[in-house]
Amino acid sequence: MTDLASALSAANAAVFATLGLDARHAEVRRSDRPDLAEFQCNGALAAAKAAGKKPLELAGEIAAAWDNTGLAAKPTIAGPGFLNFTVSANALTLRAQAIAEDARAGASLVARKRRVIVDYGGPNVAKGMHVGHLRASIIGESIKRVFRFRGDEVWGDAHFGDWGFQMGLMITAIEDELGGLADAPKLDARLQGLSLDYLEAAYPAAAAKAREDVAFRDRARKATAALQAGAEPHRTIWKAMHDVSMAAQKRDFASLGVDFDLWLGESDADPLIPEMVRDLESKGLLEEDQGARIVRVAGPGERKKKKLDDGTVIEVESPDPLLVISSEGSAMYGTTDLATIVQRVRDQQPDLILYVVDQRQADHFEQVYRAAAKAGYIAREALEHTGFGTMNGSDGKPFKTRAGGVLKLGDLIGQAEEKARARLREAEIGADFTTEEFEDVAHKVAIAAIKFADLSNFRGTSYVFDLDRFMSFEGKTGPYLLYQAVRIKSVMRTA
Repeated sequence: MTDLASALSAANAAVFATLGLDARHAEVRRSDRPDLAEFQCNGALAAAKAAGKKPLELAGEIAAAWDNTGLAAKPTIAGPGFLNFTVSANALTLRAQAIAEDARAGASLVARKRRVIVDYGGPNVAKGMHVGHLRASIIGESIKRVFRFRGDEVWGDAHFGDWGFQMGLMITAIEDELGGLADAPKLDARLQGLSLDYLEAAYPAAAAKAREDVAFRDRARKATAALQAGAEPHRTIWKAMHDVSMAAQKRDFASLGVDFDLWLGESDADPLIPEMVRDLESKGLLEEDQGARIVRVAGPGERKKKKLDDGTVIEVESPDPLLVISSEGSAMYGTTDLATIVQRVRDQQPDLILYVVDQRQADHFEQVYRAAAKAGYIAREALEHTGFGTMNGSDGKPFKTRAGGVLKLGDLIGQAEEKARARLREAEIGADFTTEEFEDVAHKVAIAAIKFADLSNFRGTSYVFDLDRFMSFEGKTGPYLLYQAVRIKSVMRTA
């Protein structure tokens, strides 16, 4: 189905061709000044130079040659030679009818179907989901749906953080709790009683201890390396933590209306790392650096200023090298991201991979993308970081609980549901519903408020989340959109 702008562009291109003008300048788009006209073409200004005429003169010739009155009247001329178009009433009627009869509501398909992976969600094993995961989940799910609706073949991948240093921290914490890992029955009993509440409490304690206790940190690093090497009981402990976390995270995603085609994590790319490291080595890309192994990704002459602890300012390469193997022999965060690209190229052959991740990760992804391109795994332009700002509280800082801790995602949804119940009762909506029906509506209103609050703000900036304002049944809010949808459906049924 041809939209009005495309139809106008085609008709205008025919006029340009008749006058011997380059038809690529004939594009018609929505007007910057809707008070003057609905559509505009600025091509007369570009075409005039090649034609050796003044833009205003050429615009007059184009307007005079227009005779497609079934689509639009002859264009008027504004400024130095802008062509303004007003679509005919008949053309508007036909377009509206075509949209009404089209299951896709007039949306066109992409000219070339692409294979697209959208990497979003990104929760970590051993940690519950919190408000920091909200934007990635909502924005990523929306992007996945839009690309799929336009006709691309799309995979949404949760890409769990389940293979890094936090795993070594938790294994070491459990080892200390049990007085060692050698007593199999004792370890077995501990793992059978493992819960997300335990992991959420134990992880920050272990992370804090690692910052203060060098010996503990070193043991955790060695535990991470042992896990990645396939050691037992490290793998068994990891599996128990993974399963507990995965079950809880699937519930949280489902409550948001978010689903994935691929429920993969860093651990799924781990088997590819040894071969990938050998490949990087064979291509001469791996370098030794203070016991670690790195890939330099900066181009010739790319430098930045760095201030040392003593105040001295020096120049260093930029972006920083990608750390592939630590001095302890373990794979790093960037290593698994690079191996994940290898895995995706092998399994999905994507034309595009979008990473919907916090804007603060921009430098990290630039390192990984450059390393992937340098190794020849995928073109740099096929990798894109779709960053976003933070969701903040009324104080303008990242959303926290009243006690100052990170707010769990489930708790935020619960707060929104409670507010929705109150608003429904204030508006005397649902008095004749069953309890199940009322709770279902309250949940949908709550999720609409949360999602609309996020998506109505520009992705690249942070915003203040005000639950009272976003839960309003009037104005620019998710609940108001639901209310209007119900009203429109009622009118349509009556009609």
